[in-house]
Amino acid sequence: MNESPSFDELRSGFTAAVSHELRTPLARILALLDSADLPDADVRALIDQARAEVEDAGALIDDILFLSELESGKEVVSLGETAAVPVLEEVVRSAEDSAARAGVALRVEGDSSVDVPLRPRMLRIVAENLVENAIRYAGHLSTFTFVVEPGSITARDDGAGVAEGDLPRLFERFYRADAARSSRGSGLGLAIVKHIVGATGGTAEARSGTGAGLEIRLLFPPRA
Repeated sequence: MNESPSFDELRSGFTAAVSHELRTPLARILALLDSADLPDADVRALIDQARAEVEDAGALIDDILFLSELESGKEVVSLGETAAVPVLEEVVRSAEDSAARAGVALRVEGDSSVDVPLRPRMLRIVAENLVENAIRYAGHLSTFTFVVEPGSITARDDGAGVAEGDLPRLFERFYRADAARSSRGSGLGLAIVKHIVGATGGTAEARSGTGAGLEIRLLFPPRA
């Protein structure tokens, strides 16, 4: 009979994963610094690339710390009600430039009076991670749409989609499907989304198929 992993095993696995993820930008930084000593090296360009690697590592550390705070209960996730559409529209507006560069159109649909059981900051974090995921992976000329309905938020795109075998692991920390491994993302975005929604008593579900786009549905518990 298979036994569930212990807390120490989970913690050890998480520590190993964090160490692995941090080694990659550090190795790139060292390679860039070594290249700066080569004859005719473009030192300014190498410094700019190294700076970008440092920023990526910093973003990864921020995500790790935030997820750790969520799991330890230090972040209050569910507190009052927030109208979802205005927050989602704000996130979409702030992401328009990066979405345009990736060739991804962003939309928000739904009743502006529908509330979700999240603080505005937590809803914004959820939305930002879902939008960033679409910008990174949906593909050129795709459209990403938030659909707000009573009790749920659906985030869907009509882009490249995800292989069926990858779907069960999308919300795992640091997991990236094969097609996404070249991305600079932290691999924590969807794990953060699932944890925040789960803290309200809700669930996060994913549906997709290769070439059929990706749909992530956030289901919130009914009001008491």
